[in-house]
Amino acid sequence: MAPGRINLIGEHTDYNDGFVLPAAIDRSIVFGMNLNDGNIFRFYSIDYDEYFETKEISQRDYKFPWVSYLIGVLAQFQKEGISLKGIDCVFGGDIPIGSGLSSSAAIECGFATGLNELYKANIEKYQLTLMAQKAEHEYAGVLCGIMDQYASMFGRKDQVFKLDCRDHEHEYFPLDLEDHVIVLCDTRVKHKLADSAYNKRRQECDDGVRTLQEFDRSVIALRDADQTLMQKHKDSFDPLIFKRCMYVVKENQRVLKACKALKKKDFKTFGLLMYQSHEGLQRDYEVSCDELDVLVDLTREMDFVLGSRMMGGGFGGCTINLIEKSSLNNFTQLISKGYKESTGMSPNIYSVKIEDGAKAFG
Repeated sequence: MAPGRINLIGEHTDYNDGFVLPAAIDRSIVFGMNLNDGNIFRFYSIDYDEYFETKEISQRDYKFPWVSYLIGVLAQFQKEGISLKGIDCVFGGDIPIGSGLSSSAAIECGFATGLNELYKANIEKYQLTLMAQKAEHEYAGVLCGIMDQYASMFGRKDQVFKLDCRDHEHEYFPLDLEDHVIVLCDTRVKHKLADSAYNKRRQECDDGVRTLQEFDRSVIALRDADQTLMQKHKDSFDPLIFKRCMYVVKENQRVLKACKALKKKDFKTFGLLMYQSHEGLQRDYEVSCDELDVLVDLTREMDFVLGSRMMGGGFGGCTINLIEKSSLNNFTQLISKGYKESTGMSPNIYSVKIEDGAKAFG
C-alpha cells in the first residue's frame, strides 16, 4: 500500500533543489502481489479494468500508460542486481487520477515496497524512493523532483514535513489545525499539455541557472539564488526565463515563511502565502488553467477561507484550501454553485486526513 500526497506549499521547487511542505493522505493505492513460476509479469488495474503481461523489461511505449510505472520500477530492481522472478499483481485505490495527488508516485512506491518484500531485497526506504523517482524519469518520461515519491514513502500520521530537496533532509512537525480543515477541490480536468509543459518548465529553470552561472559559479540550482541576485542580472535573462526563475526563488522563500507560520499556528499568514503561491503559479510560472483559477477566485469572497492555491504540476487537478471547519458545508455549497455556473461542471470536494507512508502487509 502507498498513499497519495498533498503539498501545503512549495510547487515546482523540488526539481530546483528547493523546499516543499508535503504530507501523505488517507487516499491510497493497494496492491495484491505474489510470485509466480512462469517468469512472467502479469498486471491487472482494477480502476481501469485493464490487464497486461510481459516477459521483458524494456523501454518502449506500452498499450496502457500505467504499465510504464510498474515496468520502470522492475527495471530499477534489475539495475540493483536483484534476480527478477515472475509477479502476479492486482492493484487499485481511491486516489482520483489526474487530480494532482500523485497517484503515479503511489503506484511506483507501493509496487516498489511490495517487490522489496517479495524479493526479500532488504532495500532501505530512502533507496526505494530514489528508485521510484528514476522509474518515472526513465519510463514514464516525466522529469519529476523527489517530493511525490518521498511523501508517499515517508509520510507520518498527523504530521507534515519540510523536505530539503537538495540533501533530502526532512523535519516533521505536528499538523494541529485546531478549528481549521484542509479541503481539496478537484477541477475534474487534466489538460493534455501538463506533462510536456512540466518538462519544459524544468528546462527553462535550467536555462536560468546557466545564465546565473555566468556571474556566480556557486549557483548550482535556483535554490542558490535570491531576489537580489536575480534583479541584479535581470537584463541578461530572456524575459520569459526571468519570470519562471523569479517565481521559483520567491516560492522557496514562501515555504520557509509558511513553516514558521504553521509552527506558530499563524494560519492567517499561512493562508496569505498560499494565495501568493497561486498568483505566482498563474502569472509567472503559467501552469494554472481557467478551471483552477475559478476555484481560487471563488474563495476570495469567502471570509472563512484563509488560503487557496492550485496544487501539483498544474493545468488541472486540485486546489488545496485552508478553511474554518465550522464553514465546511457552506464552502462546499458555494464552491459547487460557483464552479458549475462558470464551467458547467461540478467539482469533487473532499477533506483529507494525514496518514502514514507506504507499507507492506502480510
